[in-house]
Amino acid sequence: MSRENVTTGSEQLSANAIPNTEPITSPRMPSAIPNTEPVIAHRTPLARARLAMAISAGKLAGVSGRFFHIGGGTSLPGMIARRIDPNVLKSVVGASKAKKIVITGSNGKTTTARMTAAIADADGQRVSQNRTGSNLLQGVTSVAVNFANIFGQLDSDVLLFEIDEGTIPLAVPEIQPDVVVITNIFRDQLDRYGELYSVARALDTMLEGLPETATILLNGNDPQVANFGLNAKARRLFFGLETTEIGTPVPEQSADIIRCIHCGSDLEYKVAYMSHLGIYRCPTCGYTLPKLDIAVTSVQLASDGKSPSHATLRTPQGEMNVTIPLPGLHNVYNAAAAIGATMAVDFDMDKVQTAMSKLRPAFGRLEKITTGDKTIYLSFVKNPTSFNLMLRLIRQHPGKKHLLLAMSNTVVDGEDFAWLWDVEIEEMASEVLDVVCSGNKAEELATRLKYAEISPERMTIIHDREAALDAALKNVEPGGTLYIMSGYTPIHELRRIMQKRGWVRHFWEE
Repeated sequence: MSRENVTTGSEQLSANAIPNTEPITSPRMPSAIPNTEPVIAHRTPLARARLAMAISAGKLAGVSGRFFHIGGGTSLPGMIARRIDPNVLKSVVGASKAKKIVITGSNGKTTTARMTAAIADADGQRVSQNRTGSNLLQGVTSVAVNFANIFGQLDSDVLLFEIDEGTIPLAVPEIQPDVVVITNIFRDQLDRYGELYSVARALDTMLEGLPETATILLNGNDPQVANFGLNAKARRLFFGLETTEIGTPVPEQSADIIRCIHCGSDLEYKVAYMSHLGIYRCPTCGYTLPKLDIAVTSVQLASDGKSPSHATLRTPQGEMNVTIPLPGLHNVYNAAAAIGATMAVDFDMDKVQTAMSKLRPAFGRLEKITTGDKTIYLSFVKNPTSFNLMLRLIRQHPGKKHLLLAMSNTVVDGEDFAWLWDVEIEEMASEVLDVVCSGNKAEELATRLKYAEISPERMTIIHDREAALDAALKNVEPGGTLYIMSGYTPIHELRRIMQKRGWVRHFWEE
């Protein structure tokens, strides 16, 4: 949710206007998943009336928010509905016979969810999801409010939820999912989540509470994630890469897990793909990559950072060749997770390529925007892993680069920006023509750039987002390109400016 995916800036303000009695992010959670009864059919007339009132009020809030341009109805409906009936999500989802898929993790949730939805849609399934990435409890509840009728009935075959890794312990007991996907766990907003291992413990405990009818899909290349659910009753499946065609001999400097989670010995890597993800083994206790159920056995990445990638996967249903229109190795991971999730609920895998061919970048995921004769690539970066991924993709684009970097330390962004020193800006420094630093952490960005040996003459600090955007575009020659890398709050502010100028649609319309 910088949150990869939380509420929009305006909706966050609306949320803050009403005191919230529930923690919106907490690694602590119930040790077991409680019974979701009562569902709608077993509710008293008074409870059913309360549910109808909650849904009606939530729908009205969403319509009003869109009418008055204070949001897209992505989180406000759920927030209002929960004030009236705290059981609204539990009641609506509990009464539905739809397949319920939950996707969480530090990076990749939004794109994995979009890929999963595309595969389900290609299979003829009716999908309801929090497509815009509003993934805190109010945003998840908005799926129930926005898609159900006032009686709490959903006309859906699939309920697809992208959920913040700190929120999922609160949401899963209410959803009772059929499939839980964990994409990865990276260091992210330590001031909000706590350290990496506390998040991991919370997720592991949540998985142990799932029933045996559920399926857990884990990224086997992540040494932390692969160890989840050892005591769970649910079925465990693993996805990941097992090719040596790409990668490096050792993890990058910013890798979060470099020691065995069982005995503390340094992990040995046959190949490292991305941060600490790779083919690993502990030389002391033998902890190693599990057998992958959805395995990418071959990858061809585009050399220009723009073109599609090609992957071959080994699956329980046989070998599969997929062309992924979104560039980068991270999107190969996202595709493998989406294929695994849809395979777990028995969707038709013959439609995977058809589904993938229709994909476009989600909001802020190297999103291409045209203004006049200039091009903007808009990228959301929130931790060292996501920032480094975008830098590597952008470096593959030809020519010197015009940059706009924007970071802020609001509550939803996270206040600790020490992670900037783990971003490998040095690798790109020689390719930077000029850079505008913006947001209320602009000076900290400029300091980091200075230590990467980008001269102050090439840097400009402009706190105001609109002025920063105009200055950065002024630097770009006719027919040139501006690369924007931004945290959560400033990316919404910048894109809102672009929307008012007619360059893009509202993010909830994408």
